[in-house]
Amino acid sequence: MGDWVFPAGPEYIPYVVAMVGALVCFEGIRQSFFDRLTPQAIKSKRLHLMKLGLTRKELLSLATDRDESGLLRRIPFFGSIPNKMRQAGMTMKPSAFLSACGFAVAAIMIIGSVAIGPLGAAAIAMISGIVIPATVVNIARKKRVARFGLQLPDALDQMTRGLRVGHPLNTTLVNVAATMPDPIGSEFGYVADQIAYGDNLVDAFGALARRIDQEDMYYLAVSVGIQHGSGGNLGKMLGTLAKTVRQRAAMRRKVKAISAEGRISALVLSLLPFLIFGGTSLTAPEYYPSVQDDPLFMPMAVAVVLLVAINFFALRKVANFRI
Repeated sequence: MGDWVFPAGPEYIPYVVAMVGALVCFEGIRQSFFDRLTPQAIKSKRLHLMKLGLTRKELLSLATDRDESGLLRRIPFFGSIPNKMRQAGMTMKPSAFLSACGFAVAAIMIIGSVAIGPLGAAAIAMISGIVIPATVVNIARKKRVARFGLQLPDALDQMTRGLRVGHPLNTTLVNVAATMPDPIGSEFGYVADQIAYGDNLVDAFGALARRIDQEDMYYLAVSVGIQHGSGGNLGKMLGTLAKTVRQRAAMRRKVKAISAEGRISALVLSLLPFLIFGGTSLTAPEYYPSVQDDPLFMPMAVAVVLLVAINFFALRKVANFRI
């Protein structure tokens, strides 16, 4: 009896996509009905929820209750979606979001297979049901984290002034939560709630840094931990950190302005091969079809695409600076 070989032709790609969509649907439905999470996902509008009647303990559970185990977290692409949704301030349950993505993939596969064929349906299903929703979450997360970084120096200055006039630390955190807009107002409110319910200062700021996953917030968490362990003037330390964060933000903007020409040049050079291909196809439609039967056409086309991709990533690396 010969060895069995798994068929891996392109005709099986739609079935693989459908299977992934079914797994995502199953995991989302399982989490919706059987997870031990609260029925709501993390909320970014903390003060609005307090007006709706939620207690501080319930609000705190929304920020800290997360299931760190399960099948979902072992999936490379989908495992980070719950954390990214939390960092983006989205109120939708991750399980409901993933279920919607899975249903979208399955529906597009069923309808598209009849209309345009299985391969085209698989491509559209992956883009519409997986790539686009994940991109939306990533963009929302990036905007919220960037907004948090812009608000952080002002929040630290406000805490510094409160500590200098003799207010306790928890009072200064509550003042920041009450006076500053989302996202920093909500996140500092969660820190105040954690401290009020028994967590120490270091753990509360460490949890905030992990929730936001922003570089300056990690600096704040480490600084608070060092000051808490060795003692010292917390107000002065926060003031110094606010100045440092503000200077780093100004340096980022300056570097971004200086490198604008390089980034535009990199974008133009990366798009130029595609523009040439499109222009040639429009002005001379028979140019590429006349040589596509040549044995060297496909290897050369693959080589060109790879070189264009390498050029894009190399130029992107050169034109982007991390401060």
